[in-house]
Amino acid sequence: MMTESTATLIVLVEDEEHLAQGLLFNLQAEGYATHHESDGDAALEYLLKTQDKIAAIVLDCMLPGTDGFAIVHALREARRYTPVLMLTARARPLDILEGLEAGADDYLPKPFELSILLMRLKSLLRRAAWQNTPAPAELPPDEYSFNHRTIRFDALELVAPNRTTHLTMMEADLLRYLTDREGQIVPRKDILEQVWRVHEDTDTRAIDNFIVRLRRYIEDDPGSPQHLLTVRGIGYRFVANP
Repeated sequence: MMTESTATLIVLVEDEEHLAQGLLFNLQAEGYATHHESDGDAALEYLLKTQDKIAAIVLDCMLPGTDGFAIVHALREARRYTPVLMLTARARPLDILEGLEAGADDYLPKPFELSILLMRLKSLLRRAAWQNTPAPAELPPDEYSFNHRTIRFDALELVAPNRTTHLTMMEADLLRYLTDREGQIVPRKDILEQVWRVHEDTDTRAIDNFIVRLRRYIEDDPGSPQHLLTVRGIGYRFVANP
């Protein structure tokens, strides 16, 4: 279903019909244009075809056909960086981390309050707008430089000598958290709770794969990291100048 409008377009991918219809009604009441898909395969085809027109995606993780994790991974592999708010069936940290690792920008566990979903969505849209708006000349750039690399937090980019890597909002948030604590040991549990807002007990080693990806962005040799170091049994430490 599509509402024809010049308003901001939100794509909802949700197979629970009752929930989907309620969300569509409320999104439209907030002034958004909407498109709804209930099947993962059809959703991925639509998103790849019309991505440039879409402001944000609200994506359930469990779908018929291609699941939400695979959809967001495929979008990022295709260099499509529209903000994604992932809906998880349960507040299970491993589900949340899988979504973030795939490239989601934020998550919301079911059941959720409508006001919280709308707030999270507006936050994603606001950050995306900031990313596309040049900063006033009098303001210093929101960036961090080290080892011939620059993390541009305002643009969600990591600029290295031979390439520029787009960052998801969660990747940028984690890099900011680590660089703000340069030289300090950051426990895994702090990352879960302070950056990703996961407060349940979980195997905190689940974030290691996410760290491996960040090392591919910032290290000359990801297999022998010099900047993003593992502190065995505790967490990580970022070092700008080894």
